[in-house]
Amino acid sequence: MGNSRCTGATETSPVSLRRRGPVLERAILEAALEQLSTVGWSGLTMEGVAAGAQTGKAAVYRRWPSKEDLVADALQAGLPTLDEAADHGSIREDLFQLCRRVRDAMYSRSGFALRSVLHECDSSTAERFHGVIVRQLVEPSNQLFRKVVHRGVARGDVRPDATGDLVFDVIPGLMMYRSKVCGSEWPDEDISKMIDQVMVPLLRPRNG
Repeated sequence: MGNSRCTGATETSPVSLRRRGPVLERAILEAALEQLSTVGWSGLTMEGVAAGAQTGKAAVYRRWPSKEDLVADALQAGLPTLDEAADHGSIREDLFQLCRRVRDAMYSRSGFALRSVLHECDSSTAERFHGVIVRQLVEPSNQLFRKVVHRGVARGDVRPDATGDLVFDVIPGLMMYRSKVCGSEWPDEDISKMIDQVMVPLLRPRNG
């Protein structure tokens, strides 16, 4: 009795991770982001990414022939999507909520990785990743800020002439300056101050 064994349920052999297609690609991209956030651009290697994704180096090179190609796709896949601006009933609340989303994108793992890459790369390589941030963050957020302001004009809490290009540079300019120069991570209270002390006075109707 004591020597009897139950084969089948009690002992199993290790199961190999045989991921393919999109599942494997997602794992590789996640591993690349993890490497960027821990060891940066200079420390990232294709071998390290393969190990993090629990796959072979050949599987990485088949999909991405260079480190630059892999990192560009990892950043594009990982950055949050900015594709809508909900109507919260006032220009103040619309801008506050949109700025929080932009802040979250900037300080997401992908946003942090992107800034690290831009700081470490030479100028020609950095230019490629600069295009990623323009396409993924700068252009979408600018479009949403415009949508919010024009909605405020229609609502009546933004004056009609407050729609020039420089107006839409104020929030990105402040956020980038205070992030890079002052080290601000833009907590909600700082966003509130920017909206209440700068943007609302700038945008409100002159008789408001």
